[in-house]
Amino acid sequence: MKASQIKQALSVAEQTCRNSGVSLTEKRRNVLSILLRSKTPLSAYEIAEQYQWDYDNSIPAMSVYRMLDFLAEENLVHKLNSENKYLACAHIACDHSHQIPQFLICNRCSKVREIGIKPEVIAALRDTVESAGYHFQTSQLELECLCDECGRDAA
Repeated sequence: MKASQIKQALSVAEQTCRNSGVSLTEKRRNVLSILLRSKTPLSAYEIAEQYQWDYDNSIPAMSVYRMLDFLAEENLVHKLNSENKYLACAHIACDHSHQIPQFLICNRCSKVREIGIKPEVIAALRDTVESAGYHFQTSQLELECLCDECGRDAA
């Protein structure tokens, strides 16, 4: 993400928090900034390490987890459950309504792309799951894929 896009996303994130009646503190903003700059999802420990490098300030991983929980609550970051890693929402600065996120995860380079799922697809999945005697706990999908770039390299 370019510096101007990161600046815009952080500005929108601050407004989102204000609208919710909460504060995007400096440390939360810095954690979000790290995720916005990252090309791949990061664990809380990787974020804490990057925080030390970027801001010359040590921050415990448990504090990072609390900040990530806050950012996720505000829909500014997403947790990839399959990897226990986090990434910034790709739609922070968008003005359109968001669909349910689906994450395409490249098995080779770990790059992730967030795309939306149409509500009718989720409804069909929910019906199938419920007919099997189960109930969705989350409609977030994480699909293992191969990105175009890695697919070209493999050919």
